[in-house]
Amino acid sequence: MNELKCLETPILLLVFNRPDVTAKVFEAVRNARPSRLYIAADGPRENKPGEAERCAEVRQLVTQVDWPCEVKTLFREKNLGCKQAVSGAIHWLFEQEENGIILEDDCLPNPDFFRFCETLLNQYADDERVSVITGNNFQRQQKRGDASYYFSKYNHCWGWASWRRAWQKYQGELIFWPDWRESAEWKKKIPDHVERRYWTKIFDDVHAGKIDSWAYPWTASVWLQGGLTATPNVNLVSNIGFGPDSTHTSSVDSPLAKIGTHCLGEIQHPQSVAVHLEADRYTFDHAFEGRMKRLPYSWFLFPRRAAGKIYRMIKPR
Repeated sequence: MNELKCLETPILLLVFNRPDVTAKVFEAVRNARPSRLYIAADGPRENKPGEAERCAEVRQLVTQVDWPCEVKTLFREKNLGCKQAVSGAIHWLFEQEENGIILEDDCLPNPDFFRFCETLLNQYADDERVSVITGNNFQRQQKRGDASYYFSKYNHCWGWASWRRAWQKYQGELIFWPDWRESAEWKKKIPDHVERRYWTKIFDDVHAGKIDSWAYPWTASVWLQGGLTATPNVNLVSNIGFGPDSTHTSSVDSPLAKIGTHCLGEIQHPQSVAVHLEADRYTFDHAFEGRMKRLPYSWFLFPRRAAGKIYRMIKPR
C-alpha cells in the first residue's frame, strides 16, 4: 500500500484546556499528516479548579502522533494569557520556519484548507503585498471574482497561514498607533467613517492595555504595512468553540458560530492582487455588525447608548 503524502508546510497547533474540541481539530491535523508539527500550550490558571487536569489531558492527546513527523512542543508551566501565549508561540514558530499554518484548538479545517495554504504560501512567498492567507469566508456563499480566492484587508485568524517576513513586522504593543491614528494614511486606509470609528476604538483600547489580544495588534500591524489577505471563495474553517468555555467567542447564538465548510476544488488564481472593496464592506457590515452602526439601525440603539453614558456619568465612585 502506498504511504499517504505528508503535508510539507509546518503546522503550529495552539491548544489549552478543551479536550473535546481539541480532539476534533487534532484528527484533522492527523489526516493532513504534516511532516513538522509545532504544539504550543499556555499554562493553567491557578484560580480555575480542575483546569490543570484538563490542560494535562489536552497535552497528552495532541502528542499522540502516529505518522512520520518531527514534533516540537512549547508547554508553558505558568499562564501567560491569550496575548502573550499566542504571540509568543507564533514567534517560536517563525524563529525556526520561513512559513507556516496556524490553527487554534477550536478551528476545525476542511481538508482543502491545508492544500490552499500550502499552494498560496509558495505562490506569494516573495510578494510583499500579501501578508496572510486565511481559511475564513464570511460572505454567505457570495463569490467574489472569478478565481478560487480574492484579496481582503481583513486577516481573519480562525485558521490561517503566513510567512516569517510578514510576522516579523508584528508590533504587539501598537507603539505606532498614536501617530498613525492622526495621520492621513489612517483615514485613507479606512475611508468609511463608521468603520474607521469602530477600529479606532478597538486600537485605542489595545494600546491602553484594556484588551488582552494578539489578533487586534496583528491586524493593525498588517494594515500599517499595507498587507493583503488571500481569502477563499468558500469557507474552509469552522469555529466550533463558541460557548461559555471560550475566551473570546462565548455566544453560541453568534452567526459566526460553526459556519459550515466546503471543498475548494482546483485552485484558480486571480489575475490581480488588489482589495475587493465590496467584499470588505460586506465583511464589516455583517461579520463585525457594522450595519448596526449605520442609519437607520443606529437610531434604534441610540437610547440605550445614551442611557449607558448618563449612568456612567452619575454612578457613585
